[in-house]
Parts: sequence; C-alpha cells; structure tokens
Amino acid sequence: RTHPIPGKRQMDRLEAMTLLVAVADAGGISAASRKLRTPVATVSRKITELESHLNAQLLLRSTRNVALTEAGRAFVAASRRILADLEGAERDAASETTTLKGELVLSAPIALGRLYLLPVVTDFLNEHPNIDARMMLSDRRLNMLEEHVDIGLRVGDLNDFSLVARKVGMVRRVVCASPSYLARRGMPKHPQQLEDHDCITFENTLSAQSWAFRVGRVEKSFPVHSRLVVSTAEAATDAAVSGLGLTRMLDYQVDRQRRAGSLKPVLEAFGSPPKPVHLIYEGGRHLPLKIRTFLDFAAPRLKQAMRALAE
Repeated sequence: RTHPIPGKRQMDRLEAMTLLVAVADAGGISAASRKLRTPVATVSRKITELESHLNAQLLLRSTRNVALTEAGRAFVAASRRILADLEGAERDAASETTTLKGELVLSAPIALGRLYLLPVVTDFLNEHPNIDARMMLSDRRLNMLEEHVDIGLRVGDLNDFSLVARKVGMVRRVVCASPSYLARRGMPKHPQQLEDHDCITFENTLSAQSWAFRVGRVEKSFPVHSRLVVSTAEAATDAAVSGLGLTRMLDYQVDRQRRAGSLKPVLEAFGSPPKPVHLIYEGGRHLPLKIRTFLDFAAPRLKQAMRALAE
C-alpha cells in the first residue's frame, strides 16, 4: 500500500466517507447524488479515489445498482462511527462557545493562591455550576503550556511573549520581625547591620546568603546571618512570629501577621521596587468562553483585594 507523500494534495477522506455512506443508504450512486445534490460523476470519482487509497474494492457496480463488498460493509460501519464522533465533537465545541461549562486549570504561588485566588475561585464556582476547577499551587514557576494551565496568577515581569498579561496588583518585599525579637535585639537602622542579627531565610536561594536593598538609586546586596534556613514561607513566618529572628517576605505572605501586630516591618526606607502581579493566559484570537468569563470575574476582585496590601 502506498502512503501519502508530504506536501502532495491529499484527498478529503471525510468527504469520501460521507459519500460512501450516502450511497449505501440510498442503494445507488444516482440516488445518493440526487439526495446530496452532487453530480453522479463526482460521487463515482471520489469513491473510486477512496478505493484506490485503501487498495480495496468497496462497491460492486452494475448497470442498474451497486452493492457493498465485505470490505465495503466494514468500512461503511467504521465511517458511520467516525462521522458520528466528529458531529458530536463539533456540537460540543459549538456549544462551548455559548454555554459555560468544562474545567478551568489555574496556577499560582502557594500563599498568593490560597489567600487571594482561592476565594475568587470558590465564588466563581458557586455562580457557575457547570464549571469545575483545578488549582495548581506551587512556588516553582510552572510552564503553562506543558502543564496545560488555562490561567496563571504570577508575580514579576512577564518575559514570555506568547502569553497575555492582565495586571491585578503590586507586591513588594518586606523585612519583618516580632515585637519580642526587636525588644531583645534592637531595631536595625541600615541593611549593613543585618550581619549582627539572626535571620530566617529560604533554602536553595541566594536569599540564604544575602538580601538586596535599594540604597539611594541603586540596589545593593548585603550579607545576612542565617540562623534558620527553611523551605517554605509559612515556616519562616511561624519562626519569625515566635521571636527567632528577622525574615524577608513578599508583603502578602505576612499581611495577616502585620495587621495583627505579631510581626513589624523594619528597614522600610530601603525597600526594593514593587513587583507586578498578573493574571496570565495563552494568547490567541479565539479565547474559550470559560477563560474570558473567569478573567472578567477575577480581575476586578483581585485588584480590590490586593489594593488593601498598600493600606
């Protein structure tokens, strides 16, 4: 059997299947051509091309009628299944553009996702009972295409130009400590004093050795003494609240503790420039309805929630 050569014009097998099924149902080529309003010669030629492609005879032709061969009967049955599946897929795709249904896959950093994205997602699901959601919370930056993520909530500048970003807020790094630690060890006035303090840092990052601060118009790195190295923001927060030392976080990670007074910010005059927070998604002309609807629902709510960080 010969195989199609790349680049050469290939016959429309779906069209040929449709014609063959019509011939089988009508009992002849002429009857099928009248039903489909297609010339007899066209119907006959396309079925002949299909037989040549399959290297099998599908019809037994006579002057008055045609009959299916054994191979023809098997191929007609398979064609009916394929055409029915295709019709169902097209029907589902068309309804998806007008009916809100399906699964949304979302990603976000752990704390940002839990504190800000999760409340929005639960409200959205309550309003749209035919939508399901899967949230992938990880402080590792996920590849949205490889992980099949529909929408991500991401901190930092967007460098992937295949993605579209909708800004929803700004976050900044803050250094903080418990009132008990500051009463015991004193309030640092300059980043240079960090070497004389106990710090709680993150494992496998440069922040375990030094922290960067803006001094004047330039950003400089200052060494820190890591009294405790942890792997999650939650652990660092708990250790700082207990009075062990200073830690550096994104402001949303310690917002609740700051408002409660269990952590106090220090070195605010040396803060680094804020980082943007975006909802990101794959660019394209035909954005699925579920994604468009969630973006319109989530963006204003996230903006309002994150605006409170600056208060």
